[in-house]
Amino acid sequence: MNLPNKLTILRLIMIPAFVAVFYITAIPFNYLISAVIFMLAAATDFLDGYIARKYNLVTDLGKFLDPIADKVLVSTALIVMLLPSGGTVILPFYGAIAVAIILARELIVSGFRMVAASKGAVLAADWSGKIKTTFQDVAIVVLLAGANLVPGLYSWLNIVGLVLLALATLLTIVSGTECIVKNRAVLKDNK
Repeated sequence: MNLPNKLTILRLIMIPAFVAVFYITAIPFNYLISAVIFMLAAATDFLDGYIARKYNLVTDLGKFLDPIADKVLVSTALIVMLLPSGGTVILPFYGAIAVAIILARELIVSGFRMVAASKGAVLAADWSGKIKTTFQDVAIVVLLAGANLVPGLYSWLNIVGLVLLALATLLTIVSGTECIVKNRAVLKDNK
């Protein structure tokens, strides 16, 4: 197993650690620590892809696991932030709309990629999708860190995180639409 695949597996292993630290409120600064775990896990997403491309270490296992690890990491973080822990609300009820849009886009684009793969086509990630991922990751880190550093649903740090999440949601819609429109030929039946 090569280094990029090990980093991807490390990201998967970090997900339960992230959730555990998030919910163990007896740990001082548990949200801040979970933000650091999330940030390190998200960094492996960039690092494994960079190493795989630079050193020609792209494998079928990596192509399979990497997008799954990324989606599970982000989905898990968004879902746990919807569920108050120890009385701390990180995402208000309307955050569920952003989470639903982000998760729906991930499922739709993943399904779209599966149809493309069944036809022998590979749909690479666009820049808009990469920018969307960056905004999502930063929003999650800011929201988590803010829950400990500047507590309060409407503290300035939480508001910054909510604005970043709103931008990530908008970019989610744009990148998902762009992916489907640009590759709509994939949905045409070959008869």
